Amino acid sequence: MRLTFVTVDVFTDRQFGGNPLAVVVDGAGLSSRQMQAIAAEFNLAETTFVLPPQDAAHTAQVRIFTPRAEMPFAGHPNVGTAFVLAREGRCHGRPVDGETMVFEEAAGLVRMRLIRQGPDVVGASLSAPQRLVVGDAVAPEIVAQACAIEPGDIETANHQPCIAGCGVPLVFAELRERRALAAARPRADVFASHLPRERVTGIHLYVQAAEAEADIQCRMFAPLHGIPEDPATGAANVALIGLIAKLRPEPDLSLAKTIAQGVDMGRPSLLEARAEKTAGVVTATTIGGACVPVMRGTLDLA
Repeated sequence: MRLTFVTVDVFTDRQFGGNPLAVVVDGAGLSSRQMQAIAAEFNLAETTFVLPPQDAAHTAQVRIFTPRAEMPFAGHPNVGTAFVLAREGRCHGRPVDGETMVFEEAAGLVRMRLIRQGPDVVGASLSAPQRLVVGDAVAPEIVAQACAIEPGDIETANHQPCIAGCGVPLVFAELRERRALAAARPRADVFASHLPRERVTGIHLYVQAAEAEADIQCRMFAPLHGIPEDPATGAANVALIGLIAKLRPEPDLSLAKTIAQGVDMGRPSLLEARAEKTAGVVTATTIGGACVPVMRGTLDLA
């Protein structure tokens, strides 16, 4: 079996920045075991497999794998996959045109909108498949141990560290200073003891400190998924903008923030996040950014 793949760097406007993604443009006929093995072979944060949609009104079914597990939803894989399909112009024999796409995923329908510069597609944005859900609090001491920082580095005036998500559960913790964010390091042993993969995907640290083009700086660690650190996490930041909007006192709010990630690991990324809040409820969150193509090749499966 010979399969075509494309790799792109997501949430960046230049090669070798942002978050790399492999897209297998025709995953039909592959088993889940084969998809997991291919994702481990690429060893990127995520690999996507594009399948025919179950509903012909939708663009495709998209399955997303880290090197160790399948994900129900993720941000940069959707943005990168939409970018690739728009450039390919076809998906499983059907033309891909217009400004929107709909992907079928385990977490629900993911609605995509292309970003253009003139006639050229340069990126995409997504609407989260689920509304923000805020769950259990997590002790600052556990977050500090898992990230090799001090409990006092964690800012609790706005919120305690907590599990939240829009389809993918993560721990969100605000830090007091940019210095602490730069110093953080994941400890897989603490994740395994206190934050197992069945409970959360990872920890998303952030600091509301404007630098250069960004309003927020963040880092995401998911060592139990084979991702010691992620350069750009759309699923985390689409929930983060919703969490920040939820915490704001205004009952009605349209909030937009530019978020930087990957800076401390040498893969700078920029994500454009938006949230809509009505009558005290966050009703919609979106995340988007630019993409650049890097490689194209074939997989030869025995």
